[in-house]
Amino acid sequence: MTPDQYCQDKAARSGSSFYYSFLFLPSPRRRAITALYAFCREVDDVVDETGDPQVARAKLDWWRAEIERLFAGDPQHPVTRALQPHLQACSIGRRQLLEIVDGMQMDLDQNRYLDFEGLKLYCHRVAGVVGELAASIFGATLPGTRDYAHELGLAFQLTNIIRDVGEDARKGRIYLPIEDLQRFEVPAHEILAAKHSERFAALMKFEADRAREHYRRAFAALPEADRRAQRPGLIMAAIYATLLAEIERDGFLVLDRRTSLTPIRKLWLAWRTFVAGRPPAV
Repeated sequence: MTPDQYCQDKAARSGSSFYYSFLFLPSPRRRAITALYAFCREVDDVVDETGDPQVARAKLDWWRAEIERLFAGDPQHPVTRALQPHLQACSIGRRQLLEIVDGMQMDLDQNRYLDFEGLKLYCHRVAGVVGELAASIFGATLPGTRDYAHELGLAFQLTNIIRDVGEDARKGRIYLPIEDLQRFEVPAHEILAAKHSERFAALMKFEADRAREHYRRAFAALPEADRRAQRPGLIMAAIYATLLAEIERDGFLVLDRRTSLTPIRKLWLAWRTFVAGRPPAV
């Protein structure tokens, strides 16, 4: 199996919405973004699938060393070997890849966030930086496109947090800021116990509105000249915004279930957005 095939298999097996946006890219850019996505999956799996935190920390340290080997021209892992040909052409930097690993490290070091500013740092590292790299791979040419990509990454991560509240709670993590829980009088023990309430629904509506604000900021920042090149990001936005709307229509029943869209619906949203070439309504 070649490094590119390894990454393709990793992306396809994940079932992620991101995979659908890759389908419309030219081959070199598709290989680059698939390798970046596979890298993100690998380091994320370290935290999610390693039971011992010390072992997980050691594995993340290995990935930090592997990033150094990558930029020294001697990568060992199939994912970094797949990334290597695209580093210069797609402006993939050492600092950005290390920051993504730092974001994964945060999941080992803390499972609560006092306020939204603290959560934003986490979202920046695990999603905003990825958004910036993805925009570069897609062909960004203007500074405003970086702002668009960063805001879109934050919106995606906030959508993920909303979707996965129950799943994360079962792992002992609550990403919703403590100040928000206090504002809506939702104690952490109710989330950990998967206890739904009107107070919880109001809290989730507040978080959904915050996510939509970041979608709107992203679309407002996207320069017209780069809109065509950034259609893969807009495809992801259409899928994620639709998912967020679906969660809200279901009454934010996220504590004991995980809302998802069918592959056919994702493919339809991808095709419709690719043809229209415009941001979805949020």
